[in-house]
Amino acid sequence: MLSDDAMPGFPRALERAYAGCRQLARRHYENFPVASRLLPPAMRPHVAAVYAFARQADDFADEGDRAPRERLALLDDRRRRLRAAAREPDGMTGGETDPVLLALGNTMRVCDLPLALFEDLLSAFRQDVTVRRYRTWGDLLDYCSRSANPVGRIVLRVGGFRDPALDRAADRICTALQLTNFLQDFRRDWERGRLYVPAEICVRCDAREEDLGASALPPPWRAALAEMAGRTRALFEQGRNLCDRLPGRLGLELRLTWLGGRRILDRLERTGCDPFVRRPVLGAPDYASLLWRALLWRALLWRPASGPPTARAA
Repeated sequence: MLSDDAMPGFPRALERAYAGCRQLARRHYENFPVASRLLPPAMRPHVAAVYAFARQADDFADEGDRAPRERLALLDDRRRRLRAAAREPDGMTGGETDPVLLALGNTMRVCDLPLALFEDLLSAFRQDVTVRRYRTWGDLLDYCSRSANPVGRIVLRVGGFRDPALDRAADRICTALQLTNFLQDFRRDWERGRLYVPAEICVRCDAREEDLGASALPPPWRAALAEMAGRTRALFEQGRNLCDRLPGRLGLELRLTWLGGRRILDRLERTGCDPFVRRPVLGAPDYASLLWRALLWRALLWRPASGPPTARAA
């Protein structure tokens, strides 16, 4: 789904760097479209560079059998090199050889992206190395504010939008998408030693870790995940107006992503909130259906009407 757009006017090293980012994104394609052809062509290489940076750093925190100290050292090195890449003049490499950092440094300059948003992402990846449990819902939302919300704000800025109200709506959607991923990967994360269900919810539902490990979740854990799913669905609704406000292709891709996140929640709830029985995922037929719904949503929004848009039914 990724574009192979040429980069006219870019130095050869940067063209190769952006091509490398697109290839990395292809290899790691997940639930939702990344730099897809739905986006305006000018945005695609920059979004691919942002995704590649986040994917690479996430792998440093998660993948392989490195010791925690080594993971933290890799993330610290990434932060140092990111700062250096962001300072380089247009088209200069400053001796940097990593194609992801070459492309991202250029994207940060061209799109005027704040370094702080990327450092927030790196702080969340460091937290993944050192924190395995969350005490409260607020603690988990604080993590999401750094692991997910910066991505939405970055994409808005790549698209030319700098509006605090849009940022707040994007935060709701990005947090909801992150929480949806936690619910989707509950078993996988638990097997890796991580638990993203806050302790306060576990206590309220009498969900105990010693009861995990069977082929299906016991009722208290299903109740805990159902509570998280309900809170996540509410966040999707709180951010929904962003889907209505963004125009053109970017708005279409956002609506597709919003609908996809909601469908994963629907799938989870149909299993009784038990991802041990079946991990909720999206397949090719889903994307065709969701794209149609996203297009219908847009048509309904643009249809003259005296009342509010009826696209909520999508």
